[in-house]
This record gives sequence, C-alpha cells and structure tokens, in this order.
Amino acid sequence: MSLEILADENIPAVEHYFGAGAVTGATVRRVAGRQLQCSHLEGVDVLLVRSVTQVNEALLHDTSVKFVGTATSGVDHIDQVYLLQQGIGFAHAPGANANSVVEYVLAAIAAVTDKLEQLLAGGTVGIVGYGMIGSAMAVRLRALGIDYWVYDPWLDKKAISNPASLIRVLGCDVVTLHCEMTRQPPWPSFHLLGEAELACLQPGGLLINASRGPVVHNQAMLALLETGRGPATVFDVWEGEPRILHALLDRVTLGSAHIAGYSLDGKLLATRMLCDAIALQVGLALPGQGNPAGEPEALAVPDSLVGAALMRHLLKARYDIGRDDALLRGATLGQDVAQAALGFDLLRKQHRERRELLGSTVHGDFKSQRDIELVQGLGCVPVATGAGS
Repeated sequence: MSLEILADENIPAVEHYFGAGAVTGATVRRVAGRQLQCSHLEGVDVLLVRSVTQVNEALLHDTSVKFVGTATSGVDHIDQVYLLQQGIGFAHAPGANANSVVEYVLAAIAAVTDKLEQLLAGGTVGIVGYGMIGSAMAVRLRALGIDYWVYDPWLDKKAISNPASLIRVLGCDVVTLHCEMTRQPPWPSFHLLGEAELACLQPGGLLINASRGPVVHNQAMLALLETGRGPATVFDVWEGEPRILHALLDRVTLGSAHIAGYSLDGKLLATRMLCDAIALQVGLALPGQGNPAGEPEALAVPDSLVGAALMRHLLKARYDIGRDDALLRGATLGQDVAQAALGFDLLRKQHRERRELLGSTVHGDFKSQRDIELVQGLGCVPVATGAGS
C-alpha cells in the first residue's frame, strides 16, 4: 500500500502510527499550517490540518487528496460541502481537546484574584455554548460543586443542563465562552458579544474566551476596558490571529496564543482519532501502540493547603497560565505587526509540553472529605498520606 500523508507540523505523533515503518508503504511529511498551499499537495493522499489552515476548493482543486482530517473540535475552517461534492473523506476530533480547555479555564479562574474562592462559596459560572467543551465544562463544575447557567440557542433546552437566557448567563460571576464560530442565522456567534452584550457583564466579574476570537467584538471589548468599568478578562483567542489587537492585549488581565486546547494529552488523542479515521478509510487496522507520552507523573499536595488553595496548587502544577501571558506579551507587544504575528505563531509551534490533571494521582494529607471531593472533582485520584490518612 502507498499512502502519502501531509500533516501540520503542530500535530504530534502521526509518525508514531503511520511513519517509520509503522504502516508499510505509508510516509508522513510536515508543513507549517499557515504556509500550506496547493503546490504542497502534489501526490498527497491524506491532508491533516489544524484550525490555522483554510481547507476549501482553492486549496484542494486538482490535487490528489482523498481524505482531510482536522485535529480540532471546530470545523469552521473546513468547507465540508466542497469535500462532500468531491467525494473527499473527512474527519475531525470532537472532544479531543475538551478537557484541556476545561483545565485552562479553571487555571484562569484560579489565577484571577479570589474568583475561585468566590465560586466555591456559592458564586455562579455562565457557559456560552454547550457542545463538547461547554458540556464538559458543566460536568466539571458540577463535580466541584460550583453552580452554573448555560446559554446555547441552537439546542433544545431539554438537552441542556441549567439552560438560561444570554442576559442571565452574562450576569454570572464568571463567564466562559465555548461556542462554535458561525455567521449562520438565526443565532450567529460572530460578534455575539458586542457593545450591548458586554455592558451586561459584571464590572467585578471575569470573562474568559477560549472559543474563537470573533465571538467577542475585540474593538468593543477594548473600548469597555478603557473605561475602567469592564470585568477581568482572559483571552486565549483573538480577532485577526495571528495579527492581534495589541491595545487589547495590553488591557486584558491574562492573554495566551490560542493554546487552551494544546495539552499534550488532548493533541495526542486528536491524532489517534484522525489516524483511526484514516485507517478506516483505507481499510487498515492500526495496532494499539499505547500512549506515546506515557503516564503523567504523580502530584503531591503540601499539608497546609485546603479548599481553593489546594485546587490552585494542583492546577498550577500542571499549567501556569501566567507564563503563557508573559510569553505572549514579550513576543508581540512593542513589535511591528509582521514580527508580532510571527511571534504569536511561534508560541503555538513551540508551546511547551503540558500534561492534563485528569487521571493524575495526587498524594496528600487531606484535611477533610470536602478536600478529597475537590481533588476528585478535578478528575484526579487522591491517595491519602500522613497523619490524616
């Protein structure tokens, strides 16, 4: 069998499943996603991309591509109608990065003043979008005993846990965005949060955008923050990426370079999902080759930590959002537009290895049943040690 696979350079472990003799006759080549052009596709059977590559007729016309996979949950960068018309197979990775994004949001909450304490004391989270990530966010909040409301007009309210209006959701202590990017009526998410909607946010609240940049009108967000009356803000996604609005980055509480879903575990799961889809397409049975990254190391909790402090310690042990904020500001602020855009993409390409909390073993002398429940709520396995065990 001859199988030529062209993959975005940021999709890990494709070679683990198809390269270096893993499948006889299969070869894997790499390309920078933003630079991918039709000329790169000569002789290519399978194209694997991420969200930075627009896959449409302009890219695929007169090529040999028979299958397209995107290592993302979102598919707004894929012209699925064209693929169907041309008989080109397609797969994506819904849910692969869901837990990664959930843990990013929790890390953001834990890093902003006393928001975590506020939520554990009875505050509420507003979730916009109830797809794979939004619903995973709700499950995690429920496990932690944190109240939430959900807005997703595309779904029947019976399919949503704690449905509410957009206004009610925007009035929560923390608002986190997880909707897909669409301009389709009657409920387009493009500029879903414009001037009027942003005015509904609590001045002392927290807005987190880890969905798509244009879901928030970035100029309107900047205008609100410039008044000094806006909420705390954490933005992982931006309008115009990689050419982002520097004035907005200068005003947000924390920023990152579209890496919320960039945990190693999430990326590897997405790769495996795509490779399984390729194997099905060409009639192969991929061997179960295990997790290329191995098991994450166990974590330990200092005896003095309880409640929110315990959670904050665990979240930061796996992911330090402040580091990504500093890296983004250093790579973009003060640079010209072209250099800043290159810096943004380089941060994504060279993003450090990040393992997830989910499934991690946590050792500690837990002081209460509630602390054990919080550890379990984060998706970890608590192992009691010391005098309290």
